[in-house]
This record gives sequence, C-alpha cells and structure tokens, in this order.
Amino acid sequence: MVLRSETEESINQLFRALADGTRRDILARSLTETPSVSDLASRYEMSFAAVRKHVAVLERAGLIKKRPNGREQLVSTNLARLERAGEVLDHFESIWRERMAQLDDVLLAKGT
Repeated sequence: MVLRSETEESINQLFRALADGTRRDILARSLTETPSVSDLASRYEMSFAAVRKHVAVLERAGLIKKRPNGREQLVSTNLARLERAGEVLDHFESIWRERMAQLDDVLLAKGT
C-alpha cells in the first residue's frame, strides 16, 4: 500500500499544510520563483509574523525548503514532497475507481 511507507501523522501534516489557501498560494509562488519570506509577506494583507507562521507550517510538512541568503530566507518548493501528496491522492483515486467498477459490475449483473 502506498501509505505504509510514511506515518499517518506525516500524511496528516502534509494535507493540513495544503488545506489553507494562503499556504497553497505560497507554495505556488515558490514553484515559479524563489521568494524571500519578506517578499512573500509584502504580497499578503497580514503581518510578517503570520506569513512566517504559514511558511513554517509548509516547512514542517516538508513542502518547502528555506535557505539563507544574507539576512533573508529564500523559499523554494520541495517537489518530491509535493509529488508525494499527488501519490497519496492517486492511491485514494484508484480505490474509488475500483469500487465504482465493482458497482458497475453489480448493476450490469442485475440488469441482465
């Protein structure tokens, strides 16, 4: 099973991080650029501390990496971790598709 290689808490942390729109936006921005935390903070109508907390949640989930650049912290997406989220969703989709196929089989058998 796809989920066994990772703890349930780790997967929960991953999807909790993705559950917030601001964090998804930060993640999307860090896919196309390498913004500093300060740059990110200037793009949102919230305090620097609030943006820093969002970045920390993404970092704990492994979705982004920060690296120092002088006095700034640059943010970049951890593509492997983002792909992991896709794998987990793909796993659940395959279960759903299998169940739908079984339902189709039952409905076809009853129709004949």
